[in-house]
Amino acid sequence: MKMKFFSGRKTLAVAGMAFFSVVALGMTGCDKDNDDDQRLYTISGNASGSQMVPAVIGNGSGTITGTYDPNNRMLTYTTTWSNLSSAPSSARFYNGNSGSSGTPAGDSWVMGSGMNGTGNYTGTMMLTEDQETQLTRGKWYYSYGTTGNPNGEVRGQIMATQQ
Repeated sequence: MKMKFFSGRKTLAVAGMAFFSVVALGMTGCDKDNDDDQRLYTISGNASGSQMVPAVIGNGSGTITGTYDPNNRMLTYTTTWSNLSSAPSSARFYNGNSGSSGTPAGDSWVMGSGMNGTGNYTGTMMLTEDQETQLTRGKWYYSYGTTGNPNGEVRGQIMATQQ
Protein backbone atom coordinates (compact mmCIF):
# COMPACT_ATOMS: atom_id res chain seq x y z
CA MET A 1 0.00 0.00 0.00
CA LYS A 2 1.37 3.34 -1.04
CA MET A 3 0.81 6.38 1.24
CA LYS A 4 0.62 9.80 -0.25
CA PHE A 5 1.86 12.79 1.74
CA PHE A 6 1.12 16.44 1.12
CA SER A 7 4.11 18.45 0.17
CA GLY A 8 5.01 22.07 -0.31
CA ARG A 9 2.08 24.44 -0.76
CA LYS A 10 -0.57 21.83 -0.06
CA THR A 11 0.93 21.08 3.36
CA LEU A 12 1.09 24.79 4.20
CA ALA A 13 -2.53 25.30 3.09
CA VAL A 14 -3.80 22.37 5.18
CA ALA A 15 -1.81 23.52 8.22
CA GLY A 16 -3.15 27.07 7.81
CA MET A 17 -6.77 25.87 7.60
CA ALA A 18 -6.30 23.71 10.69
CA PHE A 19 -4.79 26.62 12.63
CA PHE A 20 -7.62 29.00 11.74
CA SER A 21 -10.24 26.35 12.57
CA VAL A 22 -8.76 25.89 16.04
CA VAL A 23 -8.63 29.67 16.58
CA ALA A 24 -12.25 30.10 15.42
CA LEU A 25 -13.47 27.30 17.70
CA GLY A 26 -11.57 28.78 20.62
CA MET A 27 -13.08 32.21 20.08
CA THR A 28 -16.66 30.93 19.86
CA GLY A 29 -16.18 28.98 23.08
CA CYS A 30 -15.06 32.15 24.89
CA ASP A 31 -17.90 34.50 24.01
CA LYS A 32 -18.72 35.27 27.66
CA ASP A 33 -16.53 37.59 29.67
CA ASN A 34 -15.64 36.61 33.22
CA ASP A 35 -17.61 39.71 34.29
CA ASP A 36 -20.79 38.29 32.75
CA ASP A 37 -21.57 36.02 35.71
CA GLN A 38 -25.12 34.71 35.38
CA ARG A 39 -25.59 33.01 38.76
CA LEU A 40 -28.76 33.66 40.79
CA TYR A 41 -28.93 36.34 43.47
CA THR A 42 -30.62 35.87 46.83
CA ILE A 43 -32.42 38.96 48.04
CA SER A 44 -33.23 39.88 51.63
CA GLY A 45 -34.01 42.87 53.78
CA ASN A 46 -35.67 43.84 57.04
CA ALA A 47 -38.06 46.79 57.24
CA SER A 48 -38.78 49.17 60.13
CA GLY A 49 -40.18 52.62 60.71
CA SER A 50 -36.76 53.95 61.68
CA GLN A 51 -35.57 53.44 58.07
CA MET A 52 -38.29 55.73 56.67
CA VAL A 53 -37.24 59.24 55.61
CA PRO A 54 -38.25 60.88 57.89
CA ALA A 55 -38.43 58.10 60.49
CA VAL A 56 -41.82 56.80 61.61
CA ILE A 57 -42.40 55.77 65.22
CA GLY A 58 -44.30 52.50 65.59
CA ASN A 59 -44.08 48.76 66.10
CA GLY A 60 -44.34 47.77 62.45
CA SER A 61 -41.76 45.57 60.77
CA GLY A 62 -41.28 43.61 57.59
CA THR A 63 -39.03 41.20 55.76
CA ILE A 64 -38.37 40.35 52.14
CA THR A 65 -36.78 37.21 50.71
CA GLY A 66 -36.46 35.92 47.19
CA THR A 67 -34.26 35.47 44.16
CA TYR A 68 -33.19 37.44 41.14
CA ASP A 69 -32.28 35.53 37.97
CA PRO A 70 -30.05 37.64 35.68
CA ASN A 71 -30.54 35.13 32.85
CA ASN A 72 -34.16 36.20 32.35
CA ARG A 73 -34.15 39.34 34.58
CA MET A 74 -36.92 37.89 36.77
CA LEU A 75 -37.22 38.96 40.41
CA THR A 76 -39.30 36.60 42.57
CA TYR A 77 -40.01 37.70 46.13
CA THR A 78 -42.06 37.10 49.25
CA THR A 79 -42.55 39.87 51.73
CA THR A 80 -44.13 39.79 55.16
CA TRP A 81 -45.21 42.54 57.52
CA SER A 82 -46.40 42.61 61.10
CA ASN A 83 -47.74 45.08 63.64
CA LEU A 84 -48.52 47.81 61.10
CA SER A 85 -51.09 50.38 62.29
CA SER A 86 -53.47 49.04 59.61
CA ALA A 87 -53.43 46.96 56.43
CA PRO A 88 -50.97 48.15 53.79
CA SER A 89 -52.69 50.60 51.46
CA SER A 90 -49.62 50.75 49.20
CA ALA A 91 -46.40 48.85 48.73
CA ARG A 92 -43.66 48.89 46.13
CA PHE A 93 -39.96 48.93 45.29
CA TYR A 94 -37.92 52.12 45.12
CA ASN A 95 -34.51 53.06 43.79
CA GLY A 96 -32.61 54.86 46.54
CA ASN A 97 -29.75 54.67 48.97
CA SER A 98 -30.27 53.95 52.63
CA GLY A 99 -31.18 57.13 54.49
CA SER A 100 -32.51 59.00 51.45
CA SER A 101 -35.81 59.19 49.60
CA GLY A 102 -35.97 57.28 46.37
CA THR A 103 -37.93 57.05 43.14
CA PRO A 104 -40.48 54.34 42.35
CA ALA A 105 -39.11 51.25 40.61
CA GLY A 106 -41.91 49.48 38.79
CA ASP A 107 -45.58 49.39 39.65
CA SER A 108 -47.19 49.33 43.08
CA TRP A 109 -47.99 45.86 44.35
CA VAL A 110 -51.62 44.82 44.05
CA MET A 111 -52.19 43.70 47.62
CA GLY A 112 -55.79 42.49 47.42
CA SER A 113 -58.52 42.83 50.00
CA GLY A 114 -59.07 41.39 53.45
CA MET A 115 -55.58 42.24 54.67
CA ASN A 116 -54.67 43.63 58.06
CA GLY A 117 -51.62 44.86 59.97
CA THR A 118 -49.96 41.42 59.70
CA GLY A 119 -49.66 39.46 56.47
CA ASN A 120 -47.59 38.51 53.46
CA TYR A 121 -47.40 39.04 49.72
CA THR A 122 -45.62 37.13 46.95
CA GLY A 123 -44.86 38.56 43.53
CA THR A 124 -42.64 38.64 40.48
CA MET A 125 -41.21 41.48 38.45
CA MET A 126 -39.29 41.62 35.18
CA LEU A 127 -36.42 44.09 35.59
CA THR A 128 -34.84 46.42 33.07
CA GLU A 129 -31.07 46.53 32.71
CA ASP A 130 -30.93 49.72 34.83
CA GLN A 131 -33.13 48.17 37.53
CA GLU A 132 -30.91 45.09 37.60
CA THR A 133 -27.84 47.27 38.17
CA GLN A 134 -29.61 49.22 40.94
CA LEU A 135 -30.85 46.06 42.70
CA THR A 136 -27.55 44.19 42.57
CA ARG A 137 -25.65 47.24 43.89
CA GLY A 138 -27.90 47.60 46.96
CA LYS A 139 -29.76 50.67 45.70
CA TRP A 140 -33.29 49.28 46.11
CA TYR A 141 -35.65 49.31 49.05
CA TYR A 142 -39.28 48.36 49.64
CA SER A 143 -41.89 50.17 51.65
CA TYR A 144 -45.47 49.76 52.94
CA GLY A 145 -47.82 52.68 53.26
CA THR A 146 -50.90 52.58 55.51
CA THR A 147 -53.90 54.87 55.94
CA GLY A 148 -52.18 56.49 58.94
CA ASN A 149 -48.83 56.73 57.13
CA PRO A 150 -49.61 56.98 53.40
CA ASN A 151 -46.01 57.90 52.50
CA GLY A 152 -44.73 54.79 54.23
CA GLU A 153 -44.87 53.18 57.65
CA VAL A 154 -41.92 50.79 57.29
CA ARG A 155 -39.05 50.57 54.85
CA GLY A 156 -36.31 48.01 54.22
CA GLN A 157 -33.17 48.26 52.13
CA ILE A 158 -32.66 45.19 49.92
CA MET A 159 -29.42 43.23 49.84
CA ALA A 160 -28.71 41.11 46.74
CA THR A 161 -26.08 38.41 47.22
CA GLN A 162 -24.90 36.30 44.30
CA GLN A 163 -25.07 32.57 45.02
